[in-house]
Amino acid sequence: MSAFIYGILLAFGLIVPLGVQNIFVFNQGVTQNKWVHSIPSILTAFLCDALLILGAIMGVSMLALSVPGVKTGIYLVGLVFLTYMGWVTWNAKPASESERKPLSAIKQIAFAASVSLLNPHALIDTVGVIGTNSLNFVGQDKWLFTIACLLVSFAWFLGLSLAGHYTKRIDGSGKALAVLNKFSALIIWSVAIYIAIQLMV
Repeated sequence: MSAFIYGILLAFGLIVPLGVQNIFVFNQGVTQNKWVHSIPSILTAFLCDALLILGAIMGVSMLALSVPGVKTGIYLVGLVFLTYMGWVTWNAKPASESERKPLSAIKQIAFAASVSLLNPHALIDTVGVIGTNSLNFVGQDKWLFTIACLLVSFAWFLGLSLAGHYTKRIDGSGKALAVLNKFSALIIWSVAIYIAIQLMV
């Protein structure tokens, strides 16, 4: 069970920091009229995470990143994307509950996939941390480590969406969400700055 517990602690440590993906899932819990309507964003975020985790553990991601130019390309796309997402988040004006226009399931899936797969910081972390640490395990232990990482991912996104849903009940005016958007935008831009620095090194 040590591999399972290690996987839980490692995955939890990686997923907790507030990032674009977490912000989006939380916001869907807030903006959807019924919590069940935010499930597409939860499942998409989880499936994208699962893809990255499995790719990292199987070594596929590491192999792709070893190809010259791939890592730089990922960083450039991510830099542009995060800069734009930060601007959108900063300028978002949360409406009152009666005025909110929730995203459709298709749009939730598209946005959740983009914020999950176009964030190079998350991708490199998954490959560099989870992929590297998975090398410590073989056979059944590696499977337990993998399952633990996947369970943490699903439980976290589910919890975030529920937290957003109950925040909406407390803050029907959207004032708290407006403050959160500003804070979230600053975090997104800080990640973009970090990526820009990596490109210059």
